[in-house]
Amino acid sequence: MRKTYLLYGLGLGLLLIVLKLIEYQFLVRMHIFEIYGGLIAVLFMGIGVWAGLKFTRKAPAPIIVQAPPVFDENKIKELGISKRELEVLELITQGLSNQEIADKLFVSLNTVKTHSARLFEKLDVNSRTKAINRAKELGIL
Repeated sequence: MRKTYLLYGLGLGLLLIVLKLIEYQFLVRMHIFEIYGGLIAVLFMGIGVWAGLKFTRKAPAPIIVQAPPVFDENKIKELGISKRELEVLELITQGLSNQEIADKLFVSLNTVKTHSARLFEKLDVNSRTKAINRAKELGIL
């Protein structure tokens, strides 16, 4: 009796496998374009990711070490420029606004304006651009 159940069970199992394969084949034939489209999409996505990583990778920027600026101490003393005024001039050269300079030096905005005005007086200029150019001419920057 066991042998009959075993053979019957194996027969049903094989029939189930055959039916699943037929169902699979039917699904594959019905949706072949979607399957191929999906495989092609995955392939091109992989190529795109690889190409993006390969060709857009930027080389690391070179590290540039600058020597500290050399100031003409004699000219600075001759003009009577204080250390704080020199700091303000350096920050003006970096393109910072008065408020940004004040924040960086931890002083008030009026203090920065005062230092700038005195600096412009000592350099005999009336604008930031002229002050930078004059300081470069004199060797202060």
